[in-house]
Amino acid sequence: MGVRATSAGAPRVLNLDTLVRLERGLRKTSGTGPSRRLTVPEGMRAPLGCDAVAMPARLGPLLMPRLPRVGCVYADSTHWWWLVPSDSDVALEWPAPAHYATGALVPASPGLPGLIHKPGGTLPYTPPIPLYLALCRLTGTPPAWTRPVSA
Repeated sequence: MGVRATSAGAPRVLNLDTLVRLERGLRKTSGTGPSRRLTVPEGMRAPLGCDAVAMPARLGPLLMPRLPRVGCVYADSTHWWWLVPSDSDVALEWPAPAHYATGALVPASPGLPGLIHKPGGTLPYTPPIPLYLALCRLTGTPPAWTRPVSA
């Protein structure tokens, strides 16, 4: 399925991937203030791009032992930020109080969150599904796919 758009008289089909990418671009540019990007540590690579999931700092230590693999984790006084592959929010509603940061952009603050955990190897990612499930469990939120669907 696609949406037709006309540009200079020639119809062009926009697929769902294109529409999602456009919407993400709008979200990145419509923030309330300047943001800064969490950086991947030297020697690591991010072939899938990087987004981040932020959660209150009080939940961070509770999540660490629940995960099969912990990627790069950054922290400031109020939040822990977990690097995940780009688009890890597609078809997922991250439970409150988590915040999904496309492009690993964090809100402006006096200091950029510091790296508190670096995994062995070259990939900076925490697997998003185990992170999502652990966060759902800690917050008492049922995963999106277990909720009743209304017609």
